[in-house]
Amino acid sequence: MKIAIFGKQFNDNFNTIVYSLLLKLSTNKIDLFIHRSFFEYLVNQKKFSFEFSGFYDNCENLPGDIDFLISIGGDGTFLEAITYIRDTGIPIIGINSGRLGFLANIAGSEVDKSIDDLLSKNYNIDERCILELSSSQPLFPDFPFALNECTIQKNGSSLITIHVYSDGVFLNSYWTDGLIVATPTGSTAYSLSVGGPIVTPQSHAFIISPIAPHNLTVRPLIIPDLSSLTLIVEGRTNSFFVTLDSRSVICELKTEITLSKASFPVRMIKLPQIDFYTTLRNKLMWGVDKRN
Repeated sequence: MKIAIFGKQFNDNFNTIVYSLLLKLSTNKIDLFIHRSFFEYLVNQKKFSFEFSGFYDNCENLPGDIDFLISIGGDGTFLEAITYIRDTGIPIIGINSGRLGFLANIAGSEVDKSIDDLLSKNYNIDERCILELSSSQPLFPDFPFALNECTIQKNGSSLITIHVYSDGVFLNSYWTDGLIVATPTGSTAYSLSVGGPIVTPQSHAFIISPIAPHNLTVRPLIIPDLSSLTLIVEGRTNSFFVTLDSRSVICELKTEITLSKASFPVRMIKLPQIDFYTTLRNKLMWGVDKRN
């Protein structure tokens, strides 16, 4: 079995968990391929020593026969790891060394049991749809995809106007600080923080959520994920921000942006002891009531 490891720096109190994870994988004769910068961090900062098979620096030299990738960090680390997997179909699982963790949803106390499930193939594959961005300018030529959301935001203090069309039909002009187009996976991320609805991951939908709209009647909207959205931005400045998950660029005003469902999904490993509703209750503290 071949496993890729991707990660970011973590607190000292997570040392024992990461060391036990890497030691368990290496002693089980797993071929480990570690992202080079993460390996250097482990050696320089944490003084780890363990058996591994090789490095990778980018998506091009990630071995194509990897069985799955383990992301160690928070949700941001998980999203960055997807830029290495791309359309290879390699399943990904996230170990949470951070705080909330909807994507990196394996807690430190669950790592040992989770690795046992992985090695014994006691898991299912959960396919998540992702957004694809195209535009009249090459905004994200390397990887124009997002698992969570695409966000349009003002660059300055003035409101922007975002004209939105769904399959060529005019939907609305949003006078706002910005607009989030989220997948069901991203419904618990930025979209949630601006009042968007929580959508179960297997729903075939996109969520359009305005950021601080200057109109009390404008509310988040759910549309089918078969829809293609076109966005045209106007404003008093010459540019605006476009963000795909955690990657941002500055875009010239009146650039036409199209968002649609990508032709490939992100494949996430679903362990038997973890489900979406349990994650909601634990992460958002649903049911924290003395009557329960």
